[in-house]
Amino acid sequence: MKSILIADSGSTKTEWCLLSEGKKKKVTTQGLSPYFLNESQISEILKKELMPKLKQAVPDEIFFYGTGCSNPANANIVKNAIRQHFKKTTIKIEHDLMGAAKALCGNEKGVACILGTGSNSCFYNGKKIVKNSPGLGYVLGDEGSGAYMGKKVIQYYLYNTFDEDLMERFKAKFNTNAVEILEAVYKKPLPNRYLASFAIFLAENRGHFMIENIIEDGLNDFFFNHVYKYRESWTMPIHFIGSIAFGFKDVLKDLCNSYELQLGRVLKNPMEGLIKYHQQ
Repeated sequence: MKSILIADSGSTKTEWCLLSEGKKKKVTTQGLSPYFLNESQISEILKKELMPKLKQAVPDEIFFYGTGCSNPANANIVKNAIRQHFKKTTIKIEHDLMGAAKALCGNEKGVACILGTGSNSCFYNGKKIVKNSPGLGYVLGDEGSGAYMGKKVIQYYLYNTFDEDLMERFKAKFNTNAVEILEAVYKKPLPNRYLASFAIFLAENRGHFMIENIIEDGLNDFFFNHVYKYRESWTMPIHFIGSIAFGFKDVLKDLCNSYELQLGRVLKNPMEGLIKYHQQ
């Protein structure tokens, strides 16, 4: 039986699972987005964070599903970095959206959506992605994502929109100021991760009308700009994956009910679905 290494890589973290002789070995490393990291940087992360934990295991095949890998040049950056450590292994690089679609839909048709640090969506016909609403990244798009929600939290704080209670809670939680925030967003690397780190404030303060408004508006923006664009949304289940989707699945359910859409699976991450898919 072949040994397989599966990777699901977002902007924040990468989950790995080695399937060998009926056993599963899971490893987590930081996110390996070719938008933010070059080949040598990715290779160095693999050397430090992945290879020691695999203990010289050499898989026959690697299936890497990663953010930014729909672009062939980006996919090659990741493939070349992995190739430095696995010289004879068959390596297949695909977009993280394909990983989400396989994990959520398996071999069935459906609309698959990612709501994590970033956001994306597609219509999957059971074999391949046939429609994809454009993903514009955290600056121009990423509606409903952690970065999108976190940006709203920061805006409410810096504009002094939060009421006194939420302002105090924010200060106690993050212990930061406008100078540090603007520096991190405009001058430091990985601003999307930084923005997304503020989304936890929403999860920890559910019930306050301002918090609920940010969550509902952010997710509604995703529905309006993406889910609505697929005519299949009206006749097929809409599945979601990612930390934001899983954390606010009650809001997703309410939105689907109000728009008379069928909510499908809501998963925190794709790995278990991908394991099931590749074991078939």
